[in-house]
Amino acid sequence: MNTTQKEVMLIAQEECAEVIQAISKVFRFGLNEEYNQQTNKQRLEEETGDLLCMIQMLIEQGVIDETLVNRASVQKRIKLQKWSGVFQQTEKEFIN
Repeated sequence: MNTTQKEVMLIAQEECAEVIQAISKVFRFGLNEEYNQQTNKQRLEEETGDLLCMIQMLIEQGVIDETLVNRASVQKRIKLQKWSGVFQQTEKEFIN
């Protein structure tokens, strides 16, 4: 692993922590609560975008394989459909 790959991984790790923190703020205070003129939703969107950028850079740097990442994403969705109520809840919310 080269220096650039290590740096990309380090920044990705930091972004994961920032997404965790943003989600924690949503759970504690709600999506629309404001802090420093930014809602928790806006902060979550920003941090998720930062993480997505770093995931894309991990792919570009050859640290991870895009095809395998996409395959894992599909498999996770299948598991969620089987073992989670996420999709049923979304459908109920959409209907209501």
